[in-house]
Amino acid sequence: MPHQPLTHLERWRPSVTVAAIIEKDGKFLLIEEHTPEGLRLNNPAGHLDPGESPIEACSREALEECAYDFSPSHLVGIYLSRFQRPAKGNAPAEDVTYLRFAFAGELGAFHPERALDQGIVRSLWMTPDEIRSSAHLHRSPLLLQCMSDHLSGQRFGLESISTDPSVYL
Repeated sequence: MPHQPLTHLERWRPSVTVAAIIEKDGKFLLIEEHTPEGLRLNNPAGHLDPGESPIEACSREALEECAYDFSPSHLVGIYLSRFQRPAKGNAPAEDVTYLRFAFAGELGAFHPERALDQGIVRSLWMTPDEIRSSAHLHRSPLLLQCMSDHLSGQRFGLESISTDPSVYL
């Protein structure tokens, strides 16, 4: 589906998301979630909310989606992707561009009593080979890209991301 040109009154607004790239003992922490396309695998990830920095959003999303505390220590990368879902039933077609900030960091305490976000079935640990072989179940192609970048040692300091104090007002 090609992009239609915007009128002078429209503004393109990509959806800003964050993702936690969590590796421990050679495995990555993923979540399995219900989507309109069925059960899918993803990094603990979600949308940036008003009044928070991308770093804060990543910690929040990891806690909400897999019940682990997570402290980002570095940026793995910034990614742009496009998702197109055809119209189905009464649901209109969707054409969404995502701008993802992916972070790696320190895994903290697990909170087994904590309810996971709506739609999240479970969290699971998978090896890179298991992740590669399950690509048909990935919610986003960015899952593989972020993992590959992390495994290659790609790292950027958190000081490269600045949140102006006006965000918190």
